[in-house]
Amino acid sequence: MPETMSIEDYLAEGGILTSPANVPSRYRGELLRLMASFVDSELAGSAGFADAINDAPGIKARIAAARIVLEKADHAERVLKVMETFGVDTARYATHRPWDTRVEREADIAAARQGGDMRLSVFHYPLQGWVDAVVMNVLMGIATVVQLEELSHVSYGPLAETFREIAQRETRHAELGYEGLARIAESEEGRAKARKAIAYWRPRVAATFGQAGSLRYQVLKRFGLRHTPNEILMTKWATLTDDRLGDLQLD
Repeated sequence: MPETMSIEDYLAEGGILTSPANVPSRYRGELLRLMASFVDSELAGSAGFADAINDAPGIKARIAAARIVLEKADHAERVLKVMETFGVDTARYATHRPWDTRVEREADIAAARQGGDMRLSVFHYPLQGWVDAVVMNVLMGIATVVQLEELSHVSYGPLAETFREIAQRETRHAELGYEGLARIAESEEGRAKARKAIAYWRPRVAATFGQAGSLRYQVLKRFGLRHTPNEILMTKWATLTDDRLGDLQLD
């Protein structure tokens, strides 16, 4: 970094940090918060989707669901290893929260955090059966791919590299979900159930992108931890979602 340039200007212009030793305190706090939100969301998502394995309609579907559960937990562990380099006690993470707890199905928590952990709000809602689980996985899977494309360019190099690795598998999770949804949509009964689930999950997934014109986004942008405004990411997700659902006559 040039001696005449501030750390914020350096990061805003695409600068990369590579070690906890050269991370300013405010940046460190925002970086750890970002990582905690991802880890908590993956652990909660894995725990919530685990019950769907027994609802799967066949062996291949069970294998796909089990793979998603396993790999989401692995993604959490990968980011926890980055957090560990900052002195975070990661040994407690797997057990210090009841990751499978959920709010009432019709609760309206918008984007608010609940229960002391940092998971995205969508992971506080319960799944109800196989079709519901597949629809949620498809909608949130597309959102995760969009969000990880953004996070793969964070200004902390080791985390950006980890997110790029995770993004490849999350893309496959979205594809597995879509394959399951395509089978569900082969019948009118299945399409009816899917449309009901879409109506429930779509606004809850949309809330994970945050508010338009967010002041917090401006802080993260200053540190190179975000680059694209919330509303643009959500519009991209909505377009991709419309295209995918339209192909199955579920738009």
